[in-house]
Amino acid sequence: MNFHAALLLLVTLVWGTTFPVLKNAALHLSGLEVSALRFLVAAVCMAPFAFRCSRAAWRDGALLGAVALISYVSQAYGLQFISSNRSAFLTSLNVLLVPLLAWLLGGKLSLQLLLAAGLACAGIGFMSWEGGASWSGDSATLVCALSYAAYVLMLARMVQRHTARTLAATQIVMMALFGTVLLALEGGAQLASLPARLQPALPAILYLGVIATAAMLFLQAIGQQRISAAKAALIFALEPAFAALFAWIWLGELLSQRAAMGGALVVLAVVLSEWKFASATRLSSAE
Repeated sequence: MNFHAALLLLVTLVWGTTFPVLKNAALHLSGLEVSALRFLVAAVCMAPFAFRCSRAAWRDGALLGAVALISYVSQAYGLQFISSNRSAFLTSLNVLLVPLLAWLLGGKLSLQLLLAAGLACAGIGFMSWEGGASWSGDSATLVCALSYAAYVLMLARMVQRHTARTLAATQIVMMALFGTVLLALEGGAQLASLPARLQPALPAILYLGVIATAAMLFLQAIGQQRISAAKAALIFALEPAFAALFAWIWLGELLSQRAAMGGALVVLAVVLSEWKFASATRLSSAE
């Protein structure tokens, strides 16, 4: 495994820890509040690198930030209704959606990908029969998967035009700005009670902002400079396994046999969907 792949593996591991952390934060804060606050913390960390960025970097950062914001908010919202294990497996569908979106933009759709999509649908079916199903939580998490797939494809293009530090800084600052505006528009009694509700969730917000957002978006931008979106997506397929491990350690969450089977099918589907890309990369490297 090369350096850039190892960075993305580290990012995936840290992402796996965020599901139980988000689950705990959702006990006190709404999905929008969690997202806006973590972005504000991350923006403070990255502000020194954002001052001298070009107009083009701010434009690309705003586009990336808007798409990422949809992903983070919908994921946090969904975790109010479903378990962190279930959220992780549904979020992992972004790995399958990356080549699907690429096909819609002019790429090729193979039989292999269609088979992978069938496996993923079967896996979701098994998971949906579990008692933890929720239309609101599941649909919001699928929005998260779709928007993050779009983000991965956009990042693969934009990271070639800017340094990783510049792109991470601008998108994080824009995410904080967008999140703050949405939070202010929400207003009312919910906003007035925010300071009191924030206190028990503050350690989670700091972890999500400093480590899971600022540091990991920076490392992801570095990693995707030398790795295609398809191969990066294959590495990200390990996220639900890490999430299930940490949910078991920290929250005591257990998967039923049926849900575990469904989750295994989802992971198998996302790996199968990228297998030819990974093989092509290895053959190219061997030559």
